[in-house]
Amino acid sequence: MKKLSISILAALAWLLGCQGANAQNSEISPYSRFGYGALSDHANASQKAMGGVGLASRSGEYINFMNPASYAAIDSVTFLFDIAATAKTLSTSETVGGVKKSGKEFTGGLDYVALQFPVTRYGGMAIGLVPYSQVGYKFGNEISNGTNEHQGSGTLNELFVGLAAKPFKGFTLGLNFSYMFGTLLNDTYVYSSSSTSLFERVMEIRDYNLRLGVQYGLDVNVDNRVTVGVIYSPRKSFHGHVYGVKYDVNQDTKNDTIGYGSMKGHYDMPETWGAGISWNWRKSLTVEADFTYQPWKDVKYRLIEGFDQAGANRFDNRWKAALGAEYQPALRGSYLRRVRYRLGGYYSNDYVKVGDNSVREYGVSLGFGLPAPSTKTMINLSVEYRHRAASPMKLVTENYFQFTLGVNVNELWFWRNKLR
Repeated sequence: MKKLSISILAALAWLLGCQGANAQNSEISPYSRFGYGALSDHANASQKAMGGVGLASRSGEYINFMNPASYAAIDSVTFLFDIAATAKTLSTSETVGGVKKSGKEFTGGLDYVALQFPVTRYGGMAIGLVPYSQVGYKFGNEISNGTNEHQGSGTLNELFVGLAAKPFKGFTLGLNFSYMFGTLLNDTYVYSSSSTSLFERVMEIRDYNLRLGVQYGLDVNVDNRVTVGVIYSPRKSFHGHVYGVKYDVNQDTKNDTIGYGSMKGHYDMPETWGAGISWNWRKSLTVEADFTYQPWKDVKYRLIEGFDQAGANRFDNRWKAALGAEYQPALRGSYLRRVRYRLGGYYSNDYVKVGDNSVREYGVSLGFGLPAPSTKTMINLSVEYRHRAASPMKLVTENYFQFTLGVNVNELWFWRNKLR
């Protein structure tokens, strides 16, 4: 019990300390230059291996922060701690002036960290740090009398506290309250024979976010259980500041600050709707399908006059359809029979619209849940292949592999041995 208490305190201290640190950015897509960057779907390591499904997932063995209603599934003596890191390798290709260009990039970093514990017999609570969006890219092109180089970085994080309750059998409801923080940078360097100038667009966000969720599970018979889940996040205007800065790099001086102002009333995030359904057979096979939708076309996104107009591209409504499955041959027995085998895929329309071109993405994934010896702790591995391209004009085509390693610690918390 003493070792467990120390581990809990260390996990809490590390988690809360992440708020003051810069999260590691693992995004390397040129498309992240637009809007708020590449959006995250809040999938944990096991869900990534199943195509990113999770809206109808409910288990006391892992933390499902996609739907906060799932927190109520934890039993009264369990403590969960989940942490994961990702690594990506990206291959890009495009045709410019009849010449095909290609490139390769590699990156990696912390993905998320979360913990969960019971609150009475009828509910559970979770705390975590997850990315909302990420900006990460670097590319260049020739201009008159010089060259341009574009690069961006930054992560918009969500530090959330979630609470869920089980008012009656089969039905749970929950809420995530998030503190959003981060700085997104979009830089353009202009090189000429006599000078180097930097035009930097800065977005500093300090805000909150809400995610509501409900789930209902029904035992059809002894072998079959069906669960449905729904999530909703309301539309809101971001709080924070945005501005542009011009630098003379040769002189190491700041020339001017342009368009400094509040984001409120000028930069929005849309509402989010999501629904999923899962089927479980004999606590061995689980199949789930999810669909999420965000109406980005109607949100406000102000431009800075006289500055880099990367944001001039219109937004599109974002949607994603995903399907995944998990199979565990047996709860007990040989090690290979206790391993969880996972497979999934998805197809999505991104919120970014480059000119008149929509950005589409699809991917397939597989992974394993590897039980740690003599404990309930699970090592989760996933490999995802993703393809992203604009349509109808190809523009930049991306193919990348993402590897995720997660550790889901499952320990007894309030258990007390009785003396006889």
